[in-house]
Amino acid sequence: MKETNDTMMQYFEWYLPNDCMLWNKLTTIGPSLKKLGINSLWLPPACKSAGGINDTGYGVYDLYDLGEFNQKSTIRTKYGTKDEYLHAIKSLQSSGIKVLADIVLNHRFGADEKEEIIAYKVNPNNRNEVIGTYRTIDAWTKFNFSGRNNAYSDLKLNWTDFNGIDYDDKGKENAIFRFYGKSWAHDVDKELGNYDYLMGCDVDFNNLDVVNDLFTWGKWFLELTSVDGFRLDAIKHIRSSFYKRFLHDLKVSTKKDLFTVGEYFSCNVDSLLNYLNDNDEIDTLFDVPLHDHFKIASESFGHYDMRKIFEDTLVDRRPSKCVTFVDNHDTEPGQSLESWIKDWFKPLAYAMILLRKDGIPCVFYGDYYGIPFKNIPPLKEFLDVLLLVRKYLAYGDERNYFQSENIIGWIREGDYYHQDSGLAVILSDGPGGSLFMNVGKNLANSILYDCTGNVKETVYVDNDGNGIFYVNSGSVSVWIKKDNMYNL
Repeated sequence: MKETNDTMMQYFEWYLPNDCMLWNKLTTIGPSLKKLGINSLWLPPACKSAGGINDTGYGVYDLYDLGEFNQKSTIRTKYGTKDEYLHAIKSLQSSGIKVLADIVLNHRFGADEKEEIIAYKVNPNNRNEVIGTYRTIDAWTKFNFSGRNNAYSDLKLNWTDFNGIDYDDKGKENAIFRFYGKSWAHDVDKELGNYDYLMGCDVDFNNLDVVNDLFTWGKWFLELTSVDGFRLDAIKHIRSSFYKRFLHDLKVSTKKDLFTVGEYFSCNVDSLLNYLNDNDEIDTLFDVPLHDHFKIASESFGHYDMRKIFEDTLVDRRPSKCVTFVDNHDTEPGQSLESWIKDWFKPLAYAMILLRKDGIPCVFYGDYYGIPFKNIPPLKEFLDVLLLVRKYLAYGDERNYFQSENIIGWIREGDYYHQDSGLAVILSDGPGGSLFMNVGKNLANSILYDCTGNVKETVYVDNDGNGIFYVNSGSVSVWIKKDNMYNL
């Protein structure tokens, strides 16, 4: 059976203009993305957030408002209206592209009223350590959702639905406060002692009222939108037991095979593996350790051992549960998790996620189209070539040629179902050079060329599939059958 490689795209970046037009744009972009082999899109959070049209979507105010009610001084979100969102989803799906909704359940922002609460101040570097004794604070924790007027849900939120906050309006102090009588969840990441608290009003997943409403919201959202899956935000800060029950309940109640990818932002691969071992309802996690390796290599300028680039990464240790990426909205310049890959290394990194056998690669909007706000140029032309190579040629068994610190390569042998498939990849983070590689019988006795255009000469592959492949300094070359240049 002829199947096409899975390829995901994150279709937004942090600094998109506040023009409320993204949903409308998506109604026309599906066919062109599908031609490139992209078969799923990760869309930004669709709910009304505290910053109105200026909010990227992670400052969640009201999960039930998808751009329908006049709240936070706007009906639209940054990306458009509810109807435009639903139309965009249907348009993408009609083009053969699956839609992943980004859901943010850990915190809330933009409360309507303050409440007087007894709380403890905690050490931000060890959230289990209380500083001083309890005190009375004024906290913005009351959510009335008056603009929605009980549509879809009549639940209002107050301090009992949260376990902490990061601002005392009485003392005008920014700090982390845990509410009296509340505790942090135990089954969360242990960074900073306990990483339940992240930001804003921290949702208390021990509160049955708020948890039951999240279950209700999940069913409502799926029935309304018919999305194909979720990107789960900040899961290291949420009780792992919650998502076990939440996802299982949704799959059973909707009878839908949902695809999920979780954001567990940790460079420690064992933390990711432990989470996956504990939660079989989540399909994949983002490979943050691989991203971290890319960052370190890009900053080493030839002093990184490229043979170790995949060591202790999720794609190496659990390839079937992995979404690989180069950068995303959190790692781009100016953001809280800024860890931007240097421009010179981006082509190498994308070759390593798009042209290898394991993992589902995710292309970042900010890399593909550029980030004008930060004067970051687009890689569209280069990425289009790699995407087409992935779609048509990156098949068959994989063999690594990791023989030196600076120059590594691998081959894909191709398969029966994809005509003239197979390729050879060679990259260098230092001086240029060559590798002797065997590409297999599918490309034997043929002439290959570098479809990136970096090396102009062609390579002859002998009857046994052997050839010597070249790369320039600090670059990547992708060798494919010469006749395929016209198909790409």
